[in-house]
Order: sequence, then C-alpha cells, then structure tokens
Amino acid sequence: MLTIYIIIGILALIIIWAIASYNGFVTLVNRSKEAWADIDVQLKRRYDLIPNLVNTVKGYATHEAATFEKVTEARSRAMQAGGTLEEKAEAENMLTGALKSLFAVSEAYPDLKANTNFLELQRELSDTENKIQAARRFYNGNVRDLNTSVQSFPSNVIASLFKFESKEFFELGETEQAAKQPVEVKF
Repeated sequence: MLTIYIIIGILALIIIWAIASYNGFVTLVNRSKEAWADIDVQLKRRYDLIPNLVNTVKGYATHEAATFEKVTEARSRAMQAGGTLEEKAEAENMLTGALKSLFAVSEAYPDLKANTNFLELQRELSDTENKIQAARRFYNGNVRDLNTSVQSFPSNVIASLFKFESKEFFELGETEQAAKQPVEVKF
C-alpha cells in the first residue's frame, strides 16, 4: 500500500512539474512576442518621423535628390520587410545607414543644422533609435531565456512534446558589422 502512495506521489510531482514547465514556456513565448511588439512600435514611430525629416532637409538641400531617394527607398523596404527576423533586421540596418547619410548631408548646411524643426526631428529620431536599441536588448534577453529553456534538460522534453521552438536573435546585420569593431582615433 505504501508503494502505491509513493508511485502516486511521484506521478503527481511529475504532472505538477510538466504543468509548471508548460506554463513557463507559454510565459517565455508571450514575453518574446511582447518584446517584438515593442520593437514594432518603435519602428513605426521611426517610419513616421522619417518623411518629416526628409522634407525638412529637402528645403535646404534640393540637389541631394539621390540621398532622399535612398532614404525613402530604405524606409519603404523596412516597412514592407517580412519573412524571417534576419530579413527584417537587414532592412532596418539599411535604413539606419541611409539615415546616417541624410545626417551627413545636413552637416554641409549650417542653416539647416540651426533649424529648430530639424533639430527637434533629429532629437526625436535619436530618442527613437535609443528606444529601438533598448527594445532589441529586451527582445534578445527574452529570446535567450526561451532558447535556454528549449535546449536545457529536462525542460527540453516538454518543449519538444508541445512543439515549443527556439527563436532568432535580433542581431546586427552585415551593414553594421563595423559597429562591432573598435573606434579608431587618429590625431
């Protein structure tokens, strides 16, 4: 009789562990989705700011049409990017590069650099870029936790049983690999 109680107790513990593991995976997946939604919100804000910024710069630098087209095209690609996370990250990194060239153009126009509308848009875009970086870190942290649970024993048993899968990190693309290199200072 005691053996039956021990077996029932062990089975109850296994069932409780399985339920807790499953619920833990659901929590991790939902946190990853929430983190991705945070990135999307910041990217939408970025997309909304770009046309205003381009129009402000256009008023001062009318002969920089190629730069404006590059920014507009990169914005359009980023907004339409779908598929894998890698494709989305690559499109966003291309947009970041195009924005850098837009700000480089603004350096040649002192009146533009002093324009309050331009300065405010530049500040808002800079703030948004910082929020995107924070949202990426938050997303990657949640993905790390999910991936660790999916790959670790014994939780990987529950993960495979209920088809929980690892997610991709939102990493720097090839266009921003230079950001991983140390900054070279020359005098």
